[in-house]
Amino acid sequence: MAIDNIRAYSHLTDEDIEEIGRRLDAIKQEVEDSLGARDVAYIKGLIRFQRGLELAGRATLLFSHKRPCFWAGSGMLALSKILENMEIGHNVIHGQWDWMNDPEIHSTTWEWDMTCPSSQWMHSHNFVHHKYTNIIGMDNDVGYGILRVTRDRAWSPMYAFQPVTNVVLASLFQWAIAFYDVELGRFFAGKQTWEETAPRFWEAVRKSRNQVLKDYVLYPALSGPNFLHTVAANAVANWTRSVWAYAVIFCGHFPDEAETFTKEQLRTETHAEWYLRQMLGSANFHGGKALTILSGNLNYQIEHHLFPDMPSNRLAEVGKKVQQLAAEFDLPYNVDSFPMQFLKVQRTLLKLTLPNRFLVASPHNAPEVRSNEAFRENPDVECQLHIGADEHGVRHGLKQGLKLLKAIRPGVREVVGCYLGRTKKN
Repeated sequence: MAIDNIRAYSHLTDEDIEEIGRRLDAIKQEVEDSLGARDVAYIKGLIRFQRGLELAGRATLLFSHKRPCFWAGSGMLALSKILENMEIGHNVIHGQWDWMNDPEIHSTTWEWDMTCPSSQWMHSHNFVHHKYTNIIGMDNDVGYGILRVTRDRAWSPMYAFQPVTNVVLASLFQWAIAFYDVELGRFFAGKQTWEETAPRFWEAVRKSRNQVLKDYVLYPALSGPNFLHTVAANAVANWTRSVWAYAVIFCGHFPDEAETFTKEQLRTETHAEWYLRQMLGSANFHGGKALTILSGNLNYQIEHHLFPDMPSNRLAEVGKKVQQLAAEFDLPYNVDSFPMQFLKVQRTLLKLTLPNRFLVASPHNAPEVRSNEAFRENPDVECQLHIGADEHGVRHGLKQGLKLLKAIRPGVREVVGCYLGRTKKN
């Protein structure tokens, strides 16, 4: 039910796709050529602010027995952890700041304030997820192995409890990620030996142990008789950070119209098609400067997937160019408000607690899944579209096609039928 041929699905010519690839390469090169002092000042200033905020939060928690100090300290600590994870750690580990050649701000030396070892995150996220983005059966981030976010994952009774699983995952997100690259599921399924599993397992155990000792033993001990209050405050900060990271990541990957793909698509994929897969498989959300920084600039998830090693502070300016490029080639640019993207994700998670036979929309044309078959089974839609630009240079491509496909979902078929009829007459 996922897309198996992105060239046909995109309604672009081979020349169009290659041109998109060239244009995106040029955008990337332009940014790389302009990196300099203002970018260095941005990341170093942010790191200083984050560390100062953490220090202030932990100092305030020395008096955590007082309610105002408890909440003020918890808030500052939570904010510092969010900044360190989202805008600093995640992006440094991606190699976005390696060009500075600063040994302290480098993907090979940075160890973030998170239970997951940086080295394991670099493999499971930087390599696996970003190379095989939304390829069913290859990208483990499609549901993280425990959630059903697409109909392509076969239903089982465990998904009836998905609302509960979802809440637990959000609350313990850093712990779900801690052993993510260890792939214990493969070990218990007999697909991976203990000799292969053990090094990563014990590395994750050591990192998790150190995080627990730091947050729940060492720093609380410094507050003396307020030990338990400080433990609780650290738990609040970590929970807040986990829920926020979950919300941001899910809004960029699983809202309506974020496409998934089959292994067949990957088999002959070109560099330009990889770009196209990133554009169609990711989603953005609106937000001001504060939301942008707190989300690690992942409100520009499309741009981050196109250019994962581009400094995050440049994604906003790049986003305007990518959106213009999408409009020029009549491609969708998936963006909505943060609350709307979040609600769409939650709706999908609730819907997919049910087996496919109880779902009304076509398995090829639903908010949570589309495939090339959606156009084949709706010739009235396909006949309105054009591969590439027509003789007048006008495009009637994928963006228009998806609007028409959306309109013929159950409940609005008659409306789109009239529209299609009028279009044919014109």
